[in-house]
Amino acid sequence: MNFPVRAISLDLDDTLWPFAPIGERIERSLHHWFVEHSPATAERFPVAEMRALRERVFAEFPQHAHDLGLLRRLTIERALRESGSDPTLASAAHAIFFRERNRVDFYADAQDALQRIASRLPVAALTNGNADLGEIGIAPLFRFQLGAREYGAGKPDPGIFLETCRRLEVAPHQVLHVGDHPEMDVAGAANAGLRSCWIDRGDHAWPDALPPADLHFTTLTALADWLDATQTNEKAA
Repeated sequence: MNFPVRAISLDLDDTLWPFAPIGERIERSLHHWFVEHSPATAERFPVAEMRALRERVFAEFPQHAHDLGLLRRLTIERALRESGSDPTLASAAHAIFFRERNRVDFYADAQDALQRIASRLPVAALTNGNADLGEIGIAPLFRFQLGAREYGAGKPDPGIFLETCRRLEVAPHQVLHVGDHPEMDVAGAANAGLRSCWIDRGDHAWPDALPPADLHFTTLTALADWLDATQTNEKAA
């Protein structure tokens, strides 16, 4: 399928890098930090208990579902309070979270392909997560980053897709949204009038009831190749 693309909106977690190893490292690093700085918290909330606490906090504050960083901070504060520890430690503990959150291991294809795509078209990061492109070191490849926390709602809400198009100054039907999640990325983009590309990293089965994405690749390299082959007359703005 060929169609014109004037800009790209790009998911981050599980599209450019896998999130699961990041989440596991955050849990280990926070626990080790608590062992050293707040032993009572580490004893009361080992990794499995801290994970369960985080799930409870997330369930308690559905109004903050779009702000994962805030929910993580609330979890840390709750753990300190319930273990009888110093609540002023929350900022330092959250800094450990932020550091580990932004230590990413890219998929083997992602960085080179991203550079190729960004050299051809404007790229915006569109994420429900809280990765910091500046900390990761790839901010120059993006026009901007729009997150669920900043917008006030996350994918698949059509509004966050349309706001991305507005900031790109490109009509939705000429923006290709690229991501790994069938509902959040593909269906969300389609419902907002964008084109969609499913980067199938093998983490999600395609739902039978969901119409197919406009494009379906297993690597970002394949998308870069498709753009090279089909968008020969397009130039990065």
